[in-house]
Amino acid sequence: MPGLIGAMEGFAVIGIVIFVGYIAARMRVGGPTAQVVLNKYSFFVSSPCLMFAILSKQPIMEIFHPSIFVAFFSAIAVGAVFVALNAAKFHMSSADATIGALNSLYLNSNNIGLPVATYILGNPALVAPILVMQQAIFTPVGLTVLDVTTKGKVSAKAILSQPLHQPLLIGSLGGILASAITAWVGWYPIPNFIFDPINMIGDSAVPMILMAFGMSLHGSKPMRKETNRVATVTVAVLKNVVMPVIAFLLAYFVMGFRGTELYGCVVLAALPTGQNVYNYAARYNVGLTFARDGILLSTMTSPIFIAIIAAILS
Repeated sequence: MPGLIGAMEGFAVIGIVIFVGYIAARMRVGGPTAQVVLNKYSFFVSSPCLMFAILSKQPIMEIFHPSIFVAFFSAIAVGAVFVALNAAKFHMSSADATIGALNSLYLNSNNIGLPVATYILGNPALVAPILVMQQAIFTPVGLTVLDVTTKGKVSAKAILSQPLHQPLLIGSLGGILASAITAWVGWYPIPNFIFDPINMIGDSAVPMILMAFGMSLHGSKPMRKETNRVATVTVAVLKNVVMPVIAFLLAYFVMGFRGTELYGCVVLAALPTGQNVYNYAARYNVGLTFARDGILLSTMTSPIFIAIIAAILS
């Protein structure tokens, strides 16, 4: 129970920061462009620094823990389910459908995943494989699709060069490289006077993303009649219910995980959708309401399902 209480406290911290962003927007702190500035700064500067700081300090074998296969295939499965449902029922545009798929499969591995891994699972490094998977695979693929669908043209050169345009991926790969060098030479190669400012800048990423999300809530009415409520509920169910079930089946029957490894895979699969999805939607100015409502609903319901999983498996 203490671990579960600690995780709920982590959710409370996130909610308070989002609320501060809402209040700042309500009081017009920073002017009408504050939300856009926070989104762009976190996307291009602070988030890449955060990814580098986290991954460069992780042992290379923990970054590529076998649990990454469970996270990968369970995410692919729910993303495919949403795409199929969109084709059969929702009929959204390709760009909006991409946001829906990301809403369904993208885990909040930083600002909620880290406290959950720390307080419930007792090992914050368990989120490292998810960070790598999302930044090295799902983010470049999703942003490539958004690039193509919003610009209306497909270019092999643009697709192949897309990873070079993703600051998050560059930061992640840099962190992995530093971790690999550490394992090879036996000591951390980045001097403190270089690492410390990178780490300091990275520390600003999570609060900026959360505050920008809170600002987006001001003047808006989530789950309005004109929004696709069924699609929003669908992504929340896929994220918080279907994905943990698939993760359990894969971890138990395919990977043979038991005990803490099985428990960790299922709990992490039940994390809510990451605020990064809203950041990406804002970057391309598509599916903003859909992204926001999906993240909000997923974040509100995720603690309930994590508590149920903890009660059953812990």
